[in-house]
Amino acid sequence: MPRRKAGSVRNSATLTLLLLLVAAPAQAGDVLDTLVAAYPDTLAGRDANGVIFRNGARLDAGVLHDKEPLAGLLAHPSIRDQFLLSYPQDVPGVPPAIDFDPGRFRNRAFFDAMYGDCRKGEVEKNLVAVPWLPQSWGRPVRITRINGVAAQLRAVSDEIDRLPPAVRRAAWPVEGEYDCRNVADDGQPSMHAYGAAIDLNLHFSNYWLWDHGRNPHTIPWRNRMPEAIVDAFERHGFIWGGRWYHYDTMHFEYRPELVGERDLAAPAISR
Repeated sequence: MPRRKAGSVRNSATLTLLLLLVAAPAQAGDVLDTLVAAYPDTLAGRDANGVIFRNGARLDAGVLHDKEPLAGLLAHPSIRDQFLLSYPQDVPGVPPAIDFDPGRFRNRAFFDAMYGDCRKGEVEKNLVAVPWLPQSWGRPVRITRINGVAAQLRAVSDEIDRLPPAVRRAAWPVEGEYDCRNVADDGQPSMHAYGAAIDLNLHFSNYWLWDHGRNPHTIPWRNRMPEAIVDAFERHGFIWGGRWYHYDTMHFEYRPELVGERDLAAPAISR
């Protein structure tokens, strides 16, 4: 599906105290430790300002561009920028602050190194078929096995399959799985291109561009995705596009560094 329009990161005088808290930039002092702890299968550790992959590759984490406009952050974020906005896990669904899109800043080199470049055939060889909601729908979706994403998606499926029928109905049929494509507004690979995202039932979903068009002055938040489904995904390392100002409520992507424990230590590697 198409992706989001760029704008300027700015404050809103009408935010509630809760939104002010969750929209504040995350502390960057230990974000590399958090990152390595979130991906132990592919990351071996870190040095002063970089992450070390288990194959020996190193990527510099860059600096935090906290004054960069949204368009720039979407197009060329550093690894540290991925933590610029704290993801509000376990917060009930509330309208996000203007341009508050936690998780949309994705460093392409980092995810290419982790999952591969789909244009070179590096992603498909690691895709597996996960039966989605065997008790309700039961059709396979293609998802990467790297970082245990497929295993976590199976666990999400099991949880949702135990929900009341009226709730789990929003989770099928699946609208999107692996797809080697870019995000429409910034030209960067979608998490679908890495096999690490899933889109749920279109008829229970809202997407800002469909609802409001490409050039709205404001984007009133809309959502029909049940909170119990969101909770199931977040418990297993996925973030939800419904927590974005540029909302995409059918969309879930595997980003365990942004959910769960944030104070896990990771080994430092001297270089």
